Amino acid sequence: MKTTELKELKIDKNQMSEEISVTPSSGNVFEDLGLPDAEELLVKSTLAMKINNIIDKRHLSQIQAAALLGISQPKISMIQNGKLRGFSVEKLCHFLTLLGRDVEIVIKNRKKVGVGQMRVTYA
Repeated sequence: MKTTELKELKIDKNQMSEEISVTPSSGNVFEDLGLPDAEELLVKSTLAMKINNIIDKRHLSQIQAAALLGISQPKISMIQNGKLRGFSVEKLCHFLTLLGRDVEIVIKNRKKVGVGQMRVTYA
């Protein structure tokens, strides 16, 4: 059995010359990174995480999941690795229905003035 020793890291405060600045998150990492279509990327990644959770809970192999969803094993690998460029929000929602989940889209009035938001919540 291999053991690892943890050593205490000592930092001389006199040697520290840089300040560390912290920027609060907007709640969307893609927006924080300045990526275009940040809202859509967040929705797609949330849907993909839910798909991956279901596949994991069912102990499905990539081949079994691919057969269930009607796609190739490499596409399952893409979803599991967050490579979602070739998948629409609609397609990811369809995969969730094939995995036995109901997907409900709710459109409601915005409480604040301005452009609305798109978000995914699940129970």
